[in-house]
Amino acid sequence: MKVAMIGHKVVPSRRGGIENVLTTLCPMMVEMGLDVTCYNRSSDKVENEYVGTVENKMYKGVKIKNAWTLNIRGFAAMIASFTAAISASFGNYDVIHFHAEGPCAALWIPKLFGKKCVATVHGLDWQREKWGKGFASKYIKFGEKVLAKYADEVIVLSQAAYDYFKETYNRETTIIHNGINRPERKDAEIITEKYGLTKDSYISVVSRLTAEKGIHYLIDAYNKITTDKKLVIAGDTSDTDDYVRMLKEKAAGNPDIIFTGFISGDILNEVYSNAYINVLPSDLEGMSLCLLESLAYNNALLCSDIPENTSVAEDKALYFKKGNIDDLAEKLQSMCNDVSIVEKLRDGADEFILNKYSWQDVAEATCRLYEK
Repeated sequence: MKVAMIGHKVVPSRRGGIENVLTTLCPMMVEMGLDVTCYNRSSDKVENEYVGTVENKMYKGVKIKNAWTLNIRGFAAMIASFTAAISASFGNYDVIHFHAEGPCAALWIPKLFGKKCVATVHGLDWQREKWGKGFASKYIKFGEKVLAKYADEVIVLSQAAYDYFKETYNRETTIIHNGINRPERKDAEIITEKYGLTKDSYISVVSRLTAEKGIHYLIDAYNKITTDKKLVIAGDTSDTDDYVRMLKEKAAGNPDIIFTGFISGDILNEVYSNAYINVLPSDLEGMSLCLLESLAYNNALLCSDIPENTSVAEDKALYFKKGNIDDLAEKLQSMCNDVSIVEKLRDGADEFILNKYSWQDVAEATCRLYEK
């Protein structure tokens, strides 16, 4: 079976949730006997961690093709989705798999050519604050309507998304959660040299720096507490330069708040492996890979009480009321003051999440859907 993937920036990459998913999942599908092609945006390049892993337009058996686009903020993804959809429509693919709602605005093109199309909704993207209420948000909502009407199968990541599509469009969907592999834990070496960080000396958040991720709540809450733990914010802008500027202005008076920018590879492993607490303060999630990774690294996890978090982490995390800075500060302070809270959360967190969510299960469930 031949499958084309459309809607991501670039594979291989850890730049975002979709890229992370496809970088993990596509080679597994190749091992299961599928012929998989990923249409990468022509404007994006693989990060340093993956330089040298793509040879002859191939990554671990996954074919790489370029989807032509212009590197214009807000338009690169839209253009690439259409050029990829047109190219794939003329390709010998059995299934064309679109990822995210915006790219699904082009899903009707391969349908005109009689192609079978699958859409994965990684989150209700039109709700994300960075898209505002203008053209971008309306365009993404249009993509949602297209996939709800025309996709042969729709994958969602959570019960909340399943309920949304059923109630809004009377559309049946299939829940296939994200997965997680056992990570390689590393001692603090690079982060000690670069940032002066040691085991359990910091609170961390690993995230794209967008408003719905709630990093502004975390900075405000951190500035309210008394602790010798630093705050490490690992991530970078995602067409959200104004928001990132605002975050850095909030943090300007506190030298214990460290912005690392985008990190991956060994340095990311070290940040996860040595954090005292990892925080996920989001207002909106699909199914957070950072949440899965935090638990797989046996982190003590503090996150917002949205259903997409509570249904995944269950009793292996401490929760604060979404958007409530005072509640977040109170929970942070209690965890900093009482190491027994942290130790209790860490106890068995890795085995819990690794047993609950498996990439192998995700690959098998996705392939069954293709066969269907």
